[in-house]
Amino acid sequence: MSATEGTHAYDAVIVGGGHNGLVAAAYLARAGRSVLVLERLDHTGGAAVSTRPFAGVDARLSRYSYLVSLLPEKIVRDLGLDFRVRGRTISSYTPVERAGKPTGLLVGGGEERTRAAFARLTGGDREYAAWQRFYGMTGHVARRVFPTLTEPLPTRDELRRRIDDEAAWRVLFEEPVGVAIEETFEDDLVRGVVLTDALIGTFADAHDPSLAQNRCLLYHVIGGGTGAWDVPVGGMGALTDALATAARAAGAVIATGHEAVRIDTDGHTAEVAYRTRDGEGAAVGRHVLVNASPRELAALTGDAAPEPAEGAQLKVNMLLERLPRLRDPDADPREAFAGTFHIAEGYRQLATAHAQAAAGELPTAPPSEIYCHSLTDPTILGPELAERGYQTLTLFGLHTPARLFDRDNDAVREELLKSTLAQLDAHLAEPLADCLATDADGRPCIEAKTPLDLERDLRLPGGHIFHRALSWPYAEPGGGRWGVETRHARVLLCGAGAVRGGGVSGVPGHNAAMAVLERD
Repeated sequence: MSATEGTHAYDAVIVGGGHNGLVAAAYLARAGRSVLVLERLDHTGGAAVSTRPFAGVDARLSRYSYLVSLLPEKIVRDLGLDFRVRGRTISSYTPVERAGKPTGLLVGGGEERTRAAFARLTGGDREYAAWQRFYGMTGHVARRVFPTLTEPLPTRDELRRRIDDEAAWRVLFEEPVGVAIEETFEDDLVRGVVLTDALIGTFADAHDPSLAQNRCLLYHVIGGGTGAWDVPVGGMGALTDALATAARAAGAVIATGHEAVRIDTDGHTAEVAYRTRDGEGAAVGRHVLVNASPRELAALTGDAAPEPAEGAQLKVNMLLERLPRLRDPDADPREAFAGTFHIAEGYRQLATAHAQAAAGELPTAPPSEIYCHSLTDPTILGPELAERGYQTLTLFGLHTPARLFDRDNDAVREELLKSTLAQLDAHLAEPLADCLATDADGRPCIEAKTPLDLERDLRLPGGHIFHRALSWPYAEPGGGRWGVETRHARVLLCGAGAVRGGGVSGVPGHNAAMAVLERD
């Protein structure tokens, strides 16, 4: 498509070819609608992509988003996607030093093994019993809430009745989750492991009165109705490749290298102006779906900008020649790194890191978590690397808001990466640097992305991976039926910033498509 082709009319024009835009495109095209997807970059996928980031190295990493929990099986089934996930037998491992000796908490591998791990760490069965009660409660909520994500929004009262557990409602929806964590658990390390799911991509304290941490925890424990976080086979790009294939097969047109610059609407149709390397053009749609942030939506429509968003994470991708040995003599690296490996994430450590970052300082002990994709799914490695025992590591750091990088992004990134890896090294029997592979130019295979890097690369506002604070999965007064509506009748928001957005779920894309089909 080029500027010389003039203005084209479609049933739906979708701005942004990330996974949510592709979900919407596939649903609408399969329903017989004419669909055009305009993608700014030269490829689809947005943050859900796989790349070979290290020169001359045959390792295809999930560069930004990396695990799957919130993607409903319904979407995979409806769209006939050639996409699979694999479960992780180990949920997490958290190293710690107790009484001067290295030890840790391994969760997974069966109930009896997990029970024994809790007893070894805490000296009794109390914490494990509390763990079972807490996650029994979240499991009940997951089974009740997750199916609603692809339905019209329930009201707050409807969702409360559906959950039908007043204690669970209070813990997750009404009071800071730190209250329940402190009432339920005694061990500082166990408290920290529970809290981490409330902080992924969310800069908040356990007792934040905004309850941003509660909303984050909710979305992390309801995925699939179980809360399990699975590994995408072939990497995250396998999902978006499958979605693009499904959309094209159904008749959608996907135009990469087409940057939307303006949306004009009269309430009946909408026109999207775009530019390419060769010129400018426009496309008219009965509906326009914006798979971008609320900030980008406002810029396109000329509306007032929303509240600023700010990400608070460090994303690090690594390739190792071998997994490092651990100081904990009872821990097998192939198990510890297969699940989520928590670093400096004790409850008090998390509170200290948040307080330091809120005061404008880098945390002295940056909290983070790591997992090894290739242990569960070795297909992302070329045959030679797999045969030689190479492994990937993905690290996600917490409590590092974008404001900390304003003075010098490159220098602060380097400083933070060094201190983050030092926290990991404290639990290793050998330095991580000794295990890193090198690329074709002899450089260590490690790359780090700050919030400012994510804003530059992906236009995430302030580097916020959810585009803005997560919302409750119910209708707010004056909100729309599907959580994707905007003040413009023919313009819908189908990105992570929609109600029930955030994470790799496809839910906003599904819901925007349903809103269009319901109107037509």
